Amino acid sequence: MKKIILSIIMLFNILYSAQVEELPWPKGESFLTFLDKYSISQKLYFDLEKEDKELCSEIEADKTYYLYTEDDGSLNQVLIPVSDDIQIHVYKDINNEFKFQTLPINYTEYTETVAIEITESVSHDILKATGDVTLAAVIKSLFKDSVNFRKMQKGDFIALKYSRKAYLGKPLGLPDLMAAMVEISGKPYYRFKHDKDDKYYDEKGIGFTKSYFFQIPLKYQRISSIFTKKRWHPVLKRYRAHLGTDFAAPKGRTIYAAGDGRIEFAGTKGGYGKTIIINHGNGYKTLYAHQNGFAKGIRQGMGIKKGELIGYVGNTGLSSGPHLHLGLYKNGTAIDAMTVLTKPKVDGLEAKERATFLANTKVIQKIFDDEIKNDKRTIPTRLDRVTDKSEINIL
Repeated sequence: MKKIILSIIMLFNILYSAQVEELPWPKGESFLTFLDKYSISQKLYFDLEKEDKELCSEIEADKTYYLYTEDDGSLNQVLIPVSDDIQIHVYKDINNEFKFQTLPINYTEYTETVAIEITESVSHDILKATGDVTLAAVIKSLFKDSVNFRKMQKGDFIALKYSRKAYLGKPLGLPDLMAAMVEISGKPYYRFKHDKDDKYYDEKGIGFTKSYFFQIPLKYQRISSIFTKKRWHPVLKRYRAHLGTDFAAPKGRTIYAAGDGRIEFAGTKGGYGKTIIINHGNGYKTLYAHQNGFAKGIRQGMGIKKGELIGYVGNTGLSSGPHLHLGLYKNGTAIDAMTVLTKPKVDGLEAKERATFLANTKVIQKIFDDEIKNDKRTIPTRLDRVTDKSEINIL
């Protein structure tokens, strides 16, 4: 089966790469309106299982999808990414009938360490060295309380260690910055990411980024469906994904904000039904779907506090019973909410953890220093730094 899935992907890329259109998903378009546009029966959607219907609600406006049409304009097949790991594939089978499946995204990933000498500006030089338009913004945000970038002059340095995913030659998601150093007039400033809490620290272990610790937003009876990014179903013989956690609870049970933030969306969102999305800053968002209704006064754009009432458990949208579907996103990527909801708040690194963390940062510091002092230093080419990480693992 693994070979069959790989063959489908390869066949799509080989046969249709010259004719496939790369298009931004239109604002206001839903999966159902997309089917209508190409005269495909909505039965294709309504026959799906709950998890697959919810995946169709994860389609984001302006996100690139890949469309192949016949000469007469009719649809042959389409690939619609819904996360960094999974995509929706609608295609015609040998009987000329449309089918739905989910496929893993065959992405590549590279990790690179690069030292950049400032010649014009931070943004210009980082873009020239890496080809990534987002890295400069990430760096400036990370150092904004400690570094005045306006004081950087020619001959100053920035050193970075980061990883990047790419799909069909284009960036996928945001870069993962693991470590950074900004040197101004010979004085270095460091930031190192700690994998265990997703925070950044300096070379002495002092934290510089706010961590968001979320509370479970309701009293629930049980978890009816767990988060899965990409899972091979051995019985159904296909890939499944569920980009959230479902909490079964009675209709009307109160729902509270999992953390402080601002309401980005309050309304109906496809198969998710009545939905609220809260932007918590620092790249985090939470999504609360299938609500019966919203709390009085809830509106888009308003500020919200952790524990504040936002709505009530329901069964709206395409749902098999009353429950809350909770989604958690970091920089646009769906992550398992339970890894954060169950995490205790930590004010600082424990002694043993701190010692290990600092030992690891010294290794990266030396790499940065060596890169900066290397007169023969060259910026690696994209070919030098690409490593394929897209193996399809059947779990």
